[in-house]
Amino acid sequence: MAAQVTGSRGRTRPRRWVYGEGVHDEPIDPFNGDPADPAAGLHDPGDDAPLDPLTDVERQDVLEDLADLEIYQALLAPIGVRGLVIECEDCREPHYFDWDLLRGNLRHLLSSGRPRVHEPAYDPDPDHYVTWDYARGYADGVHDTLTEGTDEEPDAER
Repeated sequence: MAAQVTGSRGRTRPRRWVYGEGVHDEPIDPFNGDPADPAAGLHDPGDDAPLDPLTDVERQDVLEDLADLEIYQALLAPIGVRGLVIECEDCREPHYFDWDLLRGNLRHLLSSGRPRVHEPAYDPDPDHYVTWDYARGYADGVHDTLTEGTDEEPDAER
């Protein structure tokens, strides 16, 4: 049912939909509030003792990763790269992250101080994902090509 809005003349009308309103960075729990929630008996990691907040250095690293991610997506998405692959230290499996999911995970880390629970993607095509190192090297190569012959290049005669 659509929300109702009371206008200036006292008339009730349906609330108008606004683009982007109600969009969530995190997935919505389809069982939220459901007494038959299959995960209701599982341990909630939020009940654990709170983690230490990110240090200033860790926070700066995450902010830099977010900025780098924007550059990598702008350069690599047009050529068919869907995201980044990261070798998981916990399970020793490659995890494939689309651009938006990785961005959401980094923002979550900034706001909560803890990483999200993760699972490997379902049947990803590894040909559409690159590593952080590859993306960084690609971005550096594009930067070097664009600045070739400019004042930014170090002077060889010095």
